[in-house]
Amino acid sequence: MSKKGENIYKRKDGRWEGRYIRLYDENGKAKYGYVYGKSYGDVKQRLLEKKAFLSNHTEALSRCSSLYTDVLDAWLQSTRINIKESTYARYSHLIETHIRPQLGKYPLSKISTQLIEGFIETQLNSGRLDKNGGLSAKTVTDILTIVKSTMEYARYNDLIVSCHLSKLTIKKKDKEMRVLCQSEQDALIRVLIADMDLYKFGVLLSLYTGIRIGELCALQWEDISIVNSTLKIRKTMQRIQETNIGAASKTKVIITEPKSDCSVRDIPLPSFLVEIAGQFVGHPKAFILSGERGKYVEPRTMQNHFKAYIAESGIDNANFHALRHTFATRCVEVGFEIKSLSEVLGHSNVNITLNRYVHSSFELKHTNMNKLAFI
Repeated sequence: MSKKGENIYKRKDGRWEGRYIRLYDENGKAKYGYVYGKSYGDVKQRLLEKKAFLSNHTEALSRCSSLYTDVLDAWLQSTRINIKESTYARYSHLIETHIRPQLGKYPLSKISTQLIEGFIETQLNSGRLDKNGGLSAKTVTDILTIVKSTMEYARYNDLIVSCHLSKLTIKKKDKEMRVLCQSEQDALIRVLIADMDLYKFGVLLSLYTGIRIGELCALQWEDISIVNSTLKIRKTMQRIQETNIGAASKTKVIITEPKSDCSVRDIPLPSFLVEIAGQFVGHPKAFILSGERGKYVEPRTMQNHFKAYIAESGIDNANFHALRHTFATRCVEVGFEIKSLSEVLGHSNVNITLNRYVHSSFELKHTNMNKLAFI
């Protein structure tokens, strides 16, 4: 039971949410951070951990010297409390492999706008560790985001910052998203329904619900209601960089809450999928793709199975995420209302759905052109 002043609340989706003061801006206005859990006790414990972590923030700043490498460490420690483990692992990896080796040796006050511009250009042109060209625009954008954030962090804490990066941006190339045409989709379905197993069922489930591969891999049978014909998305799986020094492996698999609140959703299932699911349904705690408790199938393994299926189907150049784009496109073609489709996909607004995931097929364009009357 929550108590007055604790800032712990029960959400409409059944989860609990806790709020804490993360920092105060230059006007003295509080900026809040949030934690989530399945119960009041979970959230209360997480709030205590967050507040304890924040108490060490000042100590990290006091140890910060004038070198940029120390600013990176202090910023990373301060931001860890507000981000997911996967995001922290991503930031750590980019700092250690790209930012610190190139910029860490410089005194903070000597890092100029021109220096950062040159650094970013180098990453775009020849930033790959294997020296085989530049990094992707997405990766360099992430690197620039970290650099900008560390500079703002330093400036906010009264350290001398000489560079101004607000106008520095990365122009992303429009990447054409792969959508299976109807004949390709039909060919894939024929492969999937022949000798159907749990892996093939997983691909079929993704094709007709648009769920992400991490969401699929994290599914357990308790997440599918045969009675209500509903699929619950409450978690996701991914492999991330291991940040603990001395760990046996460089990477690890984690299961966490989805990428955003909007990604927590209930998806209605078509009757044919419910019928197929009923043939495989197992223990509520068993993972759907493995059929066993405590044994999961990670996204990398699922990608490999998918590659085999599309090769057998005679389909070229399609990864697992193409299923999500294909689902969205087919939904639009049959007249699916965009707001509903956006909620099924777990998007925060319909613009993401329209601009990124909805693709008009050539077949649909051809059909619409034939609707034009000739007088």
